[in-house]
This record gives sequence, structure tokens and C-alpha cells, in this order.
Amino acid sequence: MNTQVFVLDNGAYTAKAGLATASPTVVPNCIMKAKSERRRPFIGNQIEECRDLAALYFMLPFQKGYIVNWDIQKTVWDYIFSKECCPINLSQTSITITEPPFNFSSIQEAMVEIFFEDFEVASLLRINPSTLSCYHYRHENPTAKCCIVIDVGYSFTHIVPYVNDMKIKAGIRRIDVGGKLLTNHLKEILSYRQLHVMDETYVVNQVKEDSCFVSQDFYNDMEIAKKKISENSIVKDYVLPDFTNIRRGYLTDPGTDTDSQVLRMNNERFSIPEILFHPSDVGIKQMGIPEAVMDSIKDCEEETWPHLLANIVLTGGCAKFPGFRERLLKDVRSLAPEEYKINIHLPENPITYAWEGGSLLANDSNYSSLVVKKEEYEEEGQAVCYDKFDT
Repeated sequence: MNTQVFVLDNGAYTAKAGLATASPTVVPNCIMKAKSERRRPFIGNQIEECRDLAALYFMLPFQKGYIVNWDIQKTVWDYIFSKECCPINLSQTSITITEPPFNFSSIQEAMVEIFFEDFEVASLLRINPSTLSCYHYRHENPTAKCCIVIDVGYSFTHIVPYVNDMKIKAGIRRIDVGGKLLTNHLKEILSYRQLHVMDETYVVNQVKEDSCFVSQDFYNDMEIAKKKISENSIVKDYVLPDFTNIRRGYLTDPGTDTDSQVLRMNNERFSIPEILFHPSDVGIKQMGIPEAVMDSIKDCEEETWPHLLANIVLTGGCAKFPGFRERLLKDVRSLAPEEYKINIHLPENPITYAWEGGSLLANDSNYSSLVVKKEEYEEEGQAVCYDKFDT
């Protein structure tokens, strides 16, 4: 196949994009407007040119994990394919694009239409990011016949089991908790306790990334957080950025930086990620990730259970919280039958893991049989996509 392959892992928070032969560019999947520069919208990585990131206004193409605003999504895609980001000749390119499990058919049709009719790509493959993560994992572990992918994304957490590279649809679980909910909850707590930050999504997201961790013993850490500052090993000050000297905030010991504006971070540091394990803490009547993993496995054939538990793959931005893998291992271990071995694989970069799987798939000899070519689409329309793409 003469065409080059471009992989676009189209997440609700960031799009990971790039030619399969290169490394991915991570682009914020939104349009942002700043108070200081009202007239200019910042698309994707242009946000780095913004001088003042206070009170950024976000326009997102996704809501609850699904594309709802095509104008914004098309603008971001135009930026991704532009000279500024990833310049390519679309008419000679095969696009691999990701979509969530059980995506709505109206969204799938619109996506196919845009790529074939607006972008005029040579061919297209629509696939779940968890399938690409499974492919990547199987490439690294050829003996593993099964795996279960936990994708802790922006809007949702998806748990998807695979047996012999086949997705077990009955075992797919979705928890309505992701990075967005954690950031919003942190905004509410900080605004209630310390400083009004309800408009500061961008900054509070950085606070979450820089200061939160997953507790290994929640009640014990809660006791430590109640102690006086001198005896409290958890409490830290987060120095807020002023966008002149400090572009991004950072953690420091309490009371060391008296000149800057600070947020005191105590039990928020571990109680925010805890929502992933106990969604009921914020009124979401769903299972936490460990219970959902066991529930998912129970919908697969019993002989696959030990193989699934021995090959759990953790992906998505929230997987980067320190202590996440260790806590998940501990909780799943306490729920699973004791004769089964449990292994959780946390990739070096859980954010680009699915993209890397797409890049490996592009070199697979079967790749050309998975895609829909432009000629096929012009001849048969949407029907050929429904036949070929298993989503």
C-alpha cells in the first residue's frame, strides 16, 4: 500500500495525532478563549502562545464522551492537519481514528462523511482506543491470549475485556467518572474552603495533576491529614501561577513561599482520585473501578478469568496519578479468587499507549483489509463502514 497512515486518537480532552512512522503530537481537543485576548480563539496547541491563562473559556466538541459539536471538532481537525501542526497530503493518507465503545450511529456516519467528503482521505479505519491498546499489549506480550483494558479517560472510565483479540461486548463496563469530573469536584472544594476558582478550569486541572495521588490506606491518610501542620506529612502548599514569572504552579512545603498566592492542599490530594474507586462519594450510584473489573470478568467465559486477571492494562490520563496501579492491584486482589495471579501493566505513557498501538497496527500486513477505501465508500456509502468496522 503506497499510502501513508495517520493515527488520530481522538480523545475528549486531548487528541493524539501523527503519522504512524513518527511520534504523536498531543493536542488539546478544544477551542479556548482568554479574558486578556478576547478576539483571538486558541485552537489546540496555540494555547502555548496565550500570555494569561487565568479564567480560560473552553469550547469542547465532546459532551459526556461523545462528539456533539461538529463545528468545534472540525476546526480542531483542520488545525491538526494544518502546516502548523501535522502537515500531510490527505488524499494520499489512510486515517485511523478512534471512537468510544457503543458510539451512536449518527456520530459514526457524520465522522465518516467528514473524512471522505470534506477531507477526501484515501481510506479510513474507525476503531476503539481500547482495541489499539490491546493490540499494543499483545505486540509486547505475544503469549498473552487475553487482556482487559481499563481506559480512565476524560468523561468516562471504560473497562473492556478481550479474548483472542476479540472484544467481549457483554463484558464492557462504563463508569461515569473521569478526569473532567475530578477537576470539577476539586474546583468546588477549593472554592468552598479557600479561594473562588470556579472559572479557573485550566489552572485547577494543573493543580490536580501536580498534587493529587491515590491513597493506599484512605482512613489512615485521613487521620494524618487531621494532624497539625508540623506532624502532617500530606499537607502541601500549591503556589499558583501569576503568568509573568510563574507559568505553571508547583507544590512546596507549607509556609515556604510567602510572596505568592497559594492553595493549601491537604486531604483533597487523595480524596479527589478516591472518587474513581468510590463514585458513590459524590452521589454517582455506580461501582468503583475494582468492582467493575470483577463484574466485567464475570461476563466472560470462566476459563478466561485467570488470563484476564493476569493481563490488566491501565491507560488514560488519570492512570498517571501516583499510587494508582498499586491501589488497584490491592483492591482487585482482595476481590478476586485467591488462586488467580493478578498483574496490572501501567505503560510508560498511558496517554499515548492507544496511539502507539495504532502506529503498530499500521505496519500490520492485515491493515489494508481493515480499512474502507474512498472508492468503496463512493460506491456503497455508509453500509460498507457498518460491515467493516467493529465498534
